[in-house]
Amino acid sequence: MRYYIIAGEASGDLHGSNLIKKLHLVDGNATIRCWGGNLMESAGAVLAKHYRDLAFMGFVEVLSHLGTIMKNFSFCKKDIHQFHPDAIILIDYPGFNLRIAKWAHANGYKVIYYISPQIWAWKENRAKLIRQCVDKMLVILPFEKAFYEKWNYEVEYVGHPLIEVIKNAKEKGTGNSITEGKIIALLPGSRKQEILHKLPIMLKMIRHFPDYKFVIAQAPSIDEEKLQSMLKGYNQVLLVRDRTYDLLQQSTAALVTSGTATLETALFGVPQIVCYKGSALSYLLAKQLVKVKYISLVNLIMNKEIVKELIQNDLNENNLKRELEKVLEEDNRQKMKSDYHLLWERLDEGDASLQAARSIFSFLNESNT
Repeated sequence: MRYYIIAGEASGDLHGSNLIKKLHLVDGNATIRCWGGNLMESAGAVLAKHYRDLAFMGFVEVLSHLGTIMKNFSFCKKDIHQFHPDAIILIDYPGFNLRIAKWAHANGYKVIYYISPQIWAWKENRAKLIRQCVDKMLVILPFEKAFYEKWNYEVEYVGHPLIEVIKNAKEKGTGNSITEGKIIALLPGSRKQEILHKLPIMLKMIRHFPDYKFVIAQAPSIDEEKLQSMLKGYNQVLLVRDRTYDLLQQSTAALVTSGTATLETALFGVPQIVCYKGSALSYLLAKQLVKVKYISLVNLIMNKEIVKELIQNDLNENNLKRELEKVLEEDNRQKMKSDYHLLWERLDEGDASLQAARSIFSFLNESNT
């Protein structure tokens, strides 16, 4: 079968790559074209567009790039028509993918969503559009099944794909030692806007914790030259690329931008502080719309504060220093790690990517009979 997969950021590239591997496993005739990144391409898909050209975050940033976004829509529609897939598989990335879902449904394509947009956090009424335009929804968070039941829409929970990814990474172990001594990892995100707002505050911790080495995990979509320009005056900071999991396995603690990275950090058992700061206008608008108690997946899944979240004005030098001191205390570390163990158990349903691939292949076969 022919599959057209659309992922718009680093986490989607990771999960998309594992789905592609499993689709090739269950469907020996799979032909796959995608929007994603290097991982999806390496897994055996033809890359139509790289996610680094798509990563616009926040209301203001999206508005300022509206022309580029509209060109991307136009290109995507033409590309899908030319490829003529048996199914379009959408991975999260709702601003773009839900519009594609509506268009694809109207044009007679089968639409499968793998990894639901976080509509339970805001724009809940998007469930109506999903029910209308998405033929099959595969979710990876345990509470999402109950959420969609409220909207009279049946979805399939396949477990979280990070469980298998991190299980494999732990079995493989770490590569060469990144640096001597105790490490504090900085995970500032995969979007330029995220890094500009948050990394300077993270870097201020260096002078407060001289006994630790600070190491930045550089996302593949971020230009190293621009990152290096932000590190002037911080000669002791190390930058690693494509070694985030090695870094986490060697770290004592981590400062993490909200998103999938918070969950990855937790599943590796690394005590963390979640850091979020956006443009003032974007944050004000988001505050009016977002309905959830927490911004980190760790806290959302467990429905309590396991990791400290420093958001917008709360993310400042003094607060971050105080919370990092707490995270480095042994009692606090052990409590957090105990909670992480419960988190792992809640998400482990087996190989989620394989379950998703089997479900997609089976669904398409049944649809064609």
